[in-house]
Amino acid sequence: MDIRANTVLPAERRPVTLHTADGLRLVGELALPADRPPVATLICLHPLPTQGGMMDSHLLKKAAWRLPALAAVAVLRFNTRGTSSEQGTSEGAFDAGGSERFDVAAALDLAESEDLPHLWLMGWSFGTDLALRYGCDPSVEGALLISPPLRFSSPPDLQTWAASGKRLVALVPEHDDFLRPPEARIRFAAVPQSEVIAVPGAKHLFVGHTEEVLDEVVRQVAPHAYPLPRTWDGPAG
Repeated sequence: MDIRANTVLPAERRPVTLHTADGLRLVGELALPADRPPVATLICLHPLPTQGGMMDSHLLKKAAWRLPALAAVAVLRFNTRGTSSEQGTSEGAFDAGGSERFDVAAALDLAESEDLPHLWLMGWSFGTDLALRYGCDPSVEGALLISPPLRFSSPPDLQTWAASGKRLVALVPEHDDFLRPPEARIRFAAVPQSEVIAVPGAKHLFVGHTEEVLDEVVRQVAPHAYPLPRTWDGPAG
């Protein structure tokens, strides 16, 4: 069968609770390959919650629905403080990227407790700023930045990543509302090991470009699975 927008492929999916250092409980889900150990892990950081961003934002949800089966990649999604989705509402209140540093740390702690391999951050919009500000951790191998606005992060954050040598891969829509490919290349030049990938025809929300995004994700974190198949011959939800 063709893999369509709402296709859910087999995985071991279970709710998880993230515990922050400032005493909050965050709602999350961990999706693991059903038939083998994961080869890599995505920790998903969602778009701006005041604009509807959440762990069920479409690219993150589709990553959790497809990548455990197609690429043996584990996917950890969660709602940052004060954010709601069908999965539930995380405790606390939105803090414009300030106290969310505890949320990122809690996700890394959970990944460590689950003994998940080869951690990559997958931030989208606001989530890219969280990755840049708080994600350059010894346990993290790199970050995938989808539609990075560079709104809440700053040049010193880029300098931290540059000094670390860790990979930064930015997927920048041709028609983005905040940061387009030419400017992105200038801004990310501060990180010599970064890569800016322009996505022709795409806008900030990447509607209609899911396959391109997920292909690029697996090219970075699980190259054995690149490019992803567009069909599936097993059971599906």
